[in-house]
Amino acid sequence: MSSELPHHDVYVRLGLSRVHGIGVFAIREIAEGTNIFANDRVELVWVNKAALDDAGLSDAERAFYRDFGISRGDRIGCPVNFHNLTPGWYLNEPAPGDEPNVTVDAELNFYARRVICAGEELTVRYEEFSDQP
Repeated sequence: MSSELPHHDVYVRLGLSRVHGIGVFAIREIAEGTNIFANDRVELVWVNKAALDDAGLSDAERAFYRDFGISRGDRIGCPVNFHNLTPGWYLNEPAPGDEPNVTVDAELNFYARRVICAGEELTVRYEEFSDQP
């Protein structure tokens, strides 16, 4: 019966992070190699950075792209609408000196780098998938 309920194959929820603001936390043990957000079907769009410069954005609007955008060259990847921010968009980088427990592939699938314990915050190095300033 539980496989028919909306929590099936959900591994995380949002919570207050000790690293930075809001973070992503395991609600159960996550096995090494698990595609953590496999059911996240939110469409991505790639926006030209030059178009953002010409759009007359407010500081709050510009913050969406800075805080959640995936920077690659002259484009920024983001959800088709920022109302569609799912938990994966809230992954933080690890605290200084800590190793991330999540890795990402070229198709932006996020995998458990090792076993992640229930209650543990998930972290990833942004440089694995986004150009860093």
